[in-house]
Amino acid sequence: MTVEGDTDNDGDDGGERWLQALELLLAEQRFRIERYAEAGSEAPAPPPKAPPGKPSRRPRTAPEPSASALSAQELLKAVPLAAVVVRALPDARGAGAEYHCLAHNTAAWEDAGRRFPLVAASASSRSSRPAPPPPTAATSAAPAEGSWGEAVPLFEWFPALAATPVPRLLDAARRTGRPQGPEPAEWPHHAPDGRAVRSRVEVRVAPAGELLLLTWERGEPARARMARAAQQLARVAWAEWDLARGTVEEAGLRALLGLPAPAPLPDLPGLGRMVLPEPREQLYRALHDALLGERDHIDLELRLGPDTHNARVLRFLAEPVRAGSAPVRTVRAVCRDVTADVRARESAERALREARAQRERAEAVAEVAERLREAVLPGFPPELARHGLEAAVVYRPAGHAARVGGDWYKTRVLPTGRVLVALGDARGHGPDAVTLMAKLRYALAGLAFTGESVERLTGWLNLLACDDGEESTATSVIAHYCSDRGLLRWTCAGHPPPLLVRRGGVRFLDPPPEGPGLPLGVLPGTPYTAAETPLRPGDVVLLYSDGLIERRGSDLDRDASRLLRAVRGGTGAGIPPGGAALDAYARGLVDALMAPDAEDDATVLAFRRVEPGA
Repeated sequence: MTVEGDTDNDGDDGGERWLQALELLLAEQRFRIERYAEAGSEAPAPPPKAPPGKPSRRPRTAPEPSASALSAQELLKAVPLAAVVVRALPDARGAGAEYHCLAHNTAAWEDAGRRFPLVAASASSRSSRPAPPPPTAATSAAPAEGSWGEAVPLFEWFPALAATPVPRLLDAARRTGRPQGPEPAEWPHHAPDGRAVRSRVEVRVAPAGELLLLTWERGEPARARMARAAQQLARVAWAEWDLARGTVEEAGLRALLGLPAPAPLPDLPGLGRMVLPEPREQLYRALHDALLGERDHIDLELRLGPDTHNARVLRFLAEPVRAGSAPVRTVRAVCRDVTADVRARESAERALREARAQRERAEAVAEVAERLREAVLPGFPPELARHGLEAAVVYRPAGHAARVGGDWYKTRVLPTGRVLVALGDARGHGPDAVTLMAKLRYALAGLAFTGESVERLTGWLNLLACDDGEESTATSVIAHYCSDRGLLRWTCAGHPPPLLVRRGGVRFLDPPPEGPGLPLGVLPGTPYTAAETPLRPGDVVLLYSDGLIERRGSDLDRDASRLLRAVRGGTGAGIPPGGAALDAYARGLVDALMAPDAEDDATVLAFRRVEPGA
């Protein structure tokens, strides 16, 4: 059977449609089973009549067994478990019953010989009756069958049984006439080395006319308990659905489904009702193919519960059971609660998707920031050499591509003949830092054409950063180089001081008279003063961002010492003339100082005084 119709109807309506289809599928299967049974139960044709004149031969019948052919003792002997026949006699007070042992089988005798002497010995001091003799070599080889000569009071001979479920099971079987048990019990006995130990058994009592049959079994009950315990710990259940009778045999399914004891076990449509609407189609199609012989097993994850988020997940492994060409009559399944596994898997998948999305977002942000940086970090104007300067710049991003920082620089020949040289570092990383960096750089490029001093230009940039927001802070060194005087006038707004390389010597430039100013964006109206540094031909000035020297766990003094050592090491033989040599020197400096896993980007802007027009 197939279900036709649109597939756009999801949710409860779609789930109910597949549930109805499942009920119809199983009804059709019951019909097939009944038709097959009817076809197999047709009466065979009668045997042909005997030819005339020949008497028919009467069939030979088996003789009736005699009453003495099978004795009760022989039947008792055939029981594979330890068995004792017990008679209930009214006690002296008429309030209950006394139980007497009438007969036993070989297994009970052997078990009594191994297990009961410890108890019987303790009872012999309280009873005038002789204790049953423990089996000797002769009796062990051929134990006596039948009674012990007379009806033996069960709990006088074996008082330890009174502390087990045996009395209660005997009373219940006598009152109700129904079998009782199995229930676990413990027998005390002597181990082969003489130690007193206890062994576990499983006890049953069954009415047999006016008598009671007491049986117990060793070994297997313990394994069964271990199997049940393992089944519960592993959250596994077994079930077998009889499609013809509509019955269910199970082990642990009720507990696995969370059903109370009085609730009936679900048939397959009932299991479908417990499943959320979405997986019902899978259950129907799997059972449809299995019943029609198109698949030999089923493997599904069924979600049970009020909603998807709070659902319990069962792994449903099933197989159809058929005999020859007969239709499938039974579906046998093993179910396991895999809720914790599925939730852990789904959580890991969500974390993986989120990590992938975060990485993609970070890469996109880094790409945008890098393209913006490339747009705002140009090369040098060709007319620098005509004004007595050659320059080189090296920019190195942070170790992580998403941590594009706010380093910026600007060199430009102004209409006044002075050369603007500036380097700054906007606070933070990513698009915000790049945006502030672009604002400051473009603002400086325009404001520099006013012809104002570096002090005024720095003050204007401070106002711009203050107006941009609380987090918009930056540092900078802004300088004017006057080629006709060989003079560098510069301001410092919270930035690391420039370095001067002269004839192999290295030192920090002397700060402005009032000291370095506050970073840009901290306090509106902050005054900035300029320092003046005369440059000689061949002098090299290094402007750099803090990402070049800062290390986690370090301090400013150690950072400055490391920088001075690196600069001196690169100038031991002097810096050869030419822009290419200056560029190589700057790159070597960055390589020596910047760590591979640096958390901030680094920029070095190096410029050297040369003869104008060189």
